[in-house]
Amino acid sequence: MLTVRKSQDRGYADHGWLKSFHSFSFAGYYDPAHMGWGNLRVINEDRIAPGTGFGTHGHRDMEIISYVMSGNLAHKDSMGNIKGIPPGDVQRMSAGTGVTHSEFNHAPNDTTHFFQIWIEPNVTGIPPSYEQKTFAAADKQGLLKLVASPDGAEGSVLIHADAKLYSGLLDGAETATLALDPARKGYVQVLRGSVSVNGTPLQTGDAALLSAESSLVLDAAHDAEVLVFDLEA
Repeated sequence: MLTVRKSQDRGYADHGWLKSFHSFSFAGYYDPAHMGWGNLRVINEDRIAPGTGFGTHGHRDMEIISYVMSGNLAHKDSMGNIKGIPPGDVQRMSAGTGVTHSEFNHAPNDTTHFFQIWIEPNVTGIPPSYEQKTFAAADKQGLLKLVASPDGAEGSVLIHADAKLYSGLLDGAETATLALDPARKGYVQVLRGSVSVNGTPLQTGDAALLSAESSLVLDAAHDAEVLVFDLEA
């Protein structure tokens, strides 16, 4: 079964310095029909204005992934990490027993556009930790590259959750496939461009929620960038 979540149906918040689309209920946006999908709890598409950002705030017992589309996200946390996250990098922060951090766009003229993802962990009360890796565009072109997993397989970042995250770039005749366990859930987020998901056409910002599916086929794409989740049901 495939259900489409259109881009324009997401929650939206405009704070001036921050413009954010919420795929699931978050902060002031509440929709009981969209509280998450499997153990995927948050996908926010955020745009941070130049010279602004999120002040220091805390998290606990959550796997948090940042995926930057354009600009650069400056990260600073209570574990001592001070990093810049450019496009192509995947950052994972395991909040565990508690962590504080800030995220900022230091550029004077450019907006930082990124996706913030929260996945519910399968272990709680662990020490907080941080990981960041670069995934080259060439390694994602025409296929789905594993970028986050419970065991750090294939050079992916390690998440403390029963989930896998893939990133892919598709265009023209390129086709990417992924075997799915029908007992689990899948989720496809189109970050940019257009692509067909199991025969259903999607555009920038759209998502597909999958259940009881044994395979995923992405094709008929035009300049598409996607994230694909394999999730606990």
